[in-house]
Amino acid sequence: MTEIDHTLDAIGLLCPLPVLKARKRLEPLPEGAVMRILADDPAAIIDVPHFCSEAGHEFIGMEEAAAHQVYLIRKGAR
Repeated sequence: MTEIDHTLDAIGLLCPLPVLKARKRLEPLPEGAVMRILADDPAAIIDVPHFCSEAGHEFIGMEEAAAHQVYLIRKGAR
């Protein structure tokens, strides 16, 4: 199981806010830290992996929860 260093609750936020908030919250975290994002925006399923590939972070995966999705990101070296 992956240890979570930070959780971002982006439920109720629409594109591009979940990704913008993720970028800001990842900044102070050390390289290799894992952030969990909770989001219910349908666009997040595309936006979060795209953000990771563009910003140099690792997209660990996504799973469905009751009324939202849970995304895991590992902070890259950039």
